[in-house]
Amino acid sequence: MLEGEPLQSLARLPAPGDNCAIATRRIDAGTIVRTRRGPLAIAGAVPEGHRFAVEPIVPGRPLLSWGLPFGVALEEIPAGGCLCNEATRSELALRGDDLPRANFQDLALRPYSLRKREFRPAAPLQPAAETKSFQGFQRPGRRGVGTRNFLVILGTSSRTAAYSRLLAARMQARIDPSPNLDGVVAVAHTEGGETELPNNAQLLLSALAGFMIHPNVAAVLAVEDGGEAIGNGQLRRFARRFGYPLEDVPHQFLRLRGPLEDGLSEGERILSRWLEAARACRRTTCGLDSLKVALQCGGSDAFSGVTANPLIARAAREVIRHGGAANLAETDELIGAESYLLDRVRDLETGRAFLERIERFQQLAASHGLTAEGNPSGGNRLRGLYNITLKSLGAAMKRHPEVRLERVIDYAAPMSGSGLHFMDSPGNDLESVAGQVASGANLVLFTTGNGSVTNFPFVPTLKVVSTTRRFRLLGSEMDFDAGRLLSGGGMEELGRELFELSAATASGQPTRGERAGHWQVSIWRDWRQTEPGRAGEAAPGTAAAGPLELTVEPPRRRLTFTALSRGRVCATELVSLILPTSLCSGQIARIAAERLNAAGAGRRHGLSRAVALVHTEGCGCSGGEDLYRRTMLGYLTHPNVAHALLLEHGCETMHNARLREMMREAGIDPARYGFASVQLDGGIDRVLERIERWFEGALEASRPSAERQAGLGNLRVGLFSAGRLEDPEAAALLEVLRILLGCGAA
Repeated sequence: MLEGEPLQSLARLPAPGDNCAIATRRIDAGTIVRTRRGPLAIAGAVPEGHRFAVEPIVPGRPLLSWGLPFGVALEEIPAGGCLCNEATRSELALRGDDLPRANFQDLALRPYSLRKREFRPAAPLQPAAETKSFQGFQRPGRRGVGTRNFLVILGTSSRTAAYSRLLAARMQARIDPSPNLDGVVAVAHTEGGETELPNNAQLLLSALAGFMIHPNVAAVLAVEDGGEAIGNGQLRRFARRFGYPLEDVPHQFLRLRGPLEDGLSEGERILSRWLEAARACRRTTCGLDSLKVALQCGGSDAFSGVTANPLIARAAREVIRHGGAANLAETDELIGAESYLLDRVRDLETGRAFLERIERFQQLAASHGLTAEGNPSGGNRLRGLYNITLKSLGAAMKRHPEVRLERVIDYAAPMSGSGLHFMDSPGNDLESVAGQVASGANLVLFTTGNGSVTNFPFVPTLKVVSTTRRFRLLGSEMDFDAGRLLSGGGMEELGRELFELSAATASGQPTRGERAGHWQVSIWRDWRQTEPGRAGEAAPGTAAAGPLELTVEPPRRRLTFTALSRGRVCATELVSLILPTSLCSGQIARIAAERLNAAGAGRRHGLSRAVALVHTEGCGCSGGEDLYRRTMLGYLTHPNVAHALLLEHGCETMHNARLREMMREAGIDPARYGFASVQLDGGIDRVLERIERWFEGALEASRPSAERQAGLGNLRVGLFSAGRLEDPEAAALLEVLRILLGCGAA
C-alpha cells in the first residue's frame, strides 16, 4: 500500500471540514497524498496556491473553504483533482500555464439578510489585564497621537500634484536629519482638477480634510492652482462645516500665481517657518488606546486568508483589547463573506448599516455595467483566488473570530471610539488606504500574497507577506514573513511577534517601505454614470458641439520644421518611455525615469529625456478595456517614442501578459519592447536595475536619428483648451489651425 506524503507537508485545509485543500507548493501529477480520509493520488499537476479535492465531489455539490461554499461542481471531481473555473483557466493560459477544463462554476451572489428574530448582539472583547504603551507624538486638541512627525504639502487637486512633489524634494534636500522630524512629504493625487464639481467631491474633500488634521502631521501647506473645482476655499468650508479641528494644526492655504519658481520659493518660506517647532516635537509615552490600525490587503493570494490575514487580525485584536481601534475596509472584497463578518456584531443597526454599504456598492457597479464578480485581478487568479467569494472569505479573516464589528463609517469619515470599524471603500488598496488614513489610522497593517509594495507618505505601513518564498523574493520591501505558519510556526507566537513589531513601528522603528522612500496616493474615484448607447451624447444642460467650418488654402510658401527622422517617421523629439500597466506601478515608473534622466541616458543617442506616463487605470475591475487598449498602444507606437518598456506591478488585471496579447492582436511585435515586473523581478531596487539595463541595451543596439527639414504635413496636432477662450485668443487659434490644415497637417 502506498503511504504517500502527509497532507500537511503539501497543502492546507483552511477549516477541518473543507472538501478541498490549498497546495503549499506545486504538486506533480501522480503524487500520493496521505489524508485522514485515506491516501489519494493527484490526478493532474496542481500549481502552488491552487486547490484540489480531498474527497470525491459529485456534480452540484458545493466546494468549501473555511466551511463556506465558494463554487459548485460542474462534473464529478475525483479526490486529488485540481479545481478550476473558466476565468482562472483563461488567465493562466495567458501566462503559459495549463489547467484542466473548468470543473466548477462560481456561486451566484445573493443578497444577505439579517433577521431580527434570529439576531443576537455579540459581547465586546474583554480588556487586557496589563496596560501597554508606545512612544508617540501627543498632539493638542482633538487630533490624537501621531506615530510619525511630518511636514506635509497637500495638493488640493491634480493640478498642484507636480508642484507638491517638487517642493517636497527641495525642502527634503535642505533640511538636516533629525530624530524628531521624519521629513517633508507631498500628498499628490489625481482628483479634483476639472472645472466642474466632480462626482467624488464629497469623497475627495473628506480625504483632504482628514489628511490635514491627521496626528502624524506636524504642519500642513494646502496648495491650489486657482481654477480647479476642488480648491482651498472648498476644503476650508468643508472642514468648518463638519467640525474638523483645523485650529489644532499649524496650516496655511496657498494659491499659486506667476512663475513656478516664485511659487516654490513662497512654499519654502512658509514651510521654513514651521521647521523649528516641528523639530522640537518629542515622543512621549502614550497608551495603546491611542493606536488606530488600518487593516488592508493588496495583491492577495490563496494563502492570504490562511496566514497573513489571520495574523494581522490577532495583532488588531490586541490593539482593541488595549482600547485602540482597527479599520477594516474594501467593501466589494467582502461580498460573499457577509455570514462570517456579521457573525459577531455590536447591534442589529450596525449589521444593517454594513449590508446597506454592500448593496450600495453593487448598485454603483451595476450603474457602470459592472459586477463584483469581476473583482479578482489577474494576479489574484494566478495564485489561486478563483472568484470574488473565495477572495472575500480570505479578506474577511482580517477580523479575528473574537472581535465584534463595532461601527460602520463612510469613506474617510473619522473613526469614533475603540473597536473594529468597517469603512466603506473600493477594493483598490491605494484608494482604500487613503480613506483609512483620512479616518485617523496612524499605522497600516498591510497583507499581500503577490508582494504589493504599497506605502503611504506620512503613515508607516507594515507589509505582511503570506508565503516565505515571496518574502525572500521581495525581502527589501516586506516586513513580516507570515509564511512561517506553513512551515511549523505557531499562530499565537507569530501573532504576538507581529503585535510587538506593530508597537515598535508606532514608536518610530522604520518600515522597509519607509527605508525605500516609495509611496503613492490615490483617492476613491467615482466616474459619472454612462448608460449604454449614450456615451456620445452631451451632458444634461449643455449644447452639443457641431462641426467647425474653416476655409483652408495652401500657404504661399513651404513651411517646415526641424524633425528627427527615423526611417519614414518624423518626430518632434525622441524619448525613452516607461509605461506602467496600472496605477500601482506608476510611482516606480516615475522613479525609474528620474534615474535615467539623472544619468543622462540616451542623450548621446539623440534622445532628449526619459518619461513615465503615470495613470490611474488597469488595477482591478473596471470598464473601458477597449479605451485602455487603444490608449496604451497609442503611447507605445507614438512617433516620438524611440524605446519603450512596460512596467507591471505584478498582480493587476492589466499586466504584461495581457499587454503582449493586445499587441499581437493589433499586429505589433512585442519583441520591440521591454517588460519588467516589480513583484516578479524582486522589488523596487531590482526592477530599477533591470529597467536601466534594458534601456542601456536598447540604446546601444539602435541606429542614431538624423535631423531634416520636414513639411508641416508631417505634424499631427492636438488642440486643447481649459475653459472658455476669449474672442482674440479663439481667432488666433483658428488662424494657426487654418495654416496647419492648409499645409496638410492633421
